[in-house]
Amino acid sequence: MPTFNSRGLRGSSLEDCINHTNDVLREDGLALIQKIPTPITPIDIDKETRHITLAYFDKKSTVDYIGAVQGIPVCFDAKECREDTFPMHNIHEHQMTFMEDFEKQDGISFFLIYFREHDTYYYLRFEEALKFWNRSRSGGRKSLVIEELDSDFFFRSKNGCFLPYLEMINRDLDRRQG
Repeated sequence: MPTFNSRGLRGSSLEDCINHTNDVLREDGLALIQKIPTPITPIDIDKETRHITLAYFDKKSTVDYIGAVQGIPVCFDAKECREDTFPMHNIHEHQMTFMEDFEKQDGISFFLIYFREHDTYYYLRFEEALKFWNRSRSGGRKSLVIEELDSDFFFRSKNGCFLPYLEMINRDLDRRQG
């Protein structure tokens, strides 16, 4: 049985908060955002419980969440880090490719990064992620540091687990139009 310290369960509280937020946004008619399941192929199934006990990933997943906010297509991936730095290897090439294609279709792509040490969240716009991604791929720093991030896109949870990321989407839209 996996423990809560296992690699596969990292970030589950972040995912829970995002799922809760998305439920509230749907109930309020503000957004419809769905969690995208990672496609797997079961290898072994426990006959008594009918639970999958061994499986492998069919293909690389794209992003964690996709949907629409008041008619605007959005997709994002949730990431978590313990300290002031976020390793760029936690973002995968297929995610960047998908997000770039999504942006070309007039969608909004971003990463929600939870900096656990500071108990704060960061809305990493795709444009900004691309800058750090390219820097790491061209021999530069392989991580981003909290101090080099845009202070306008940090936020905290409200009421314990509600993540007001729609406010960040509005800021992102303002930057795109300005």
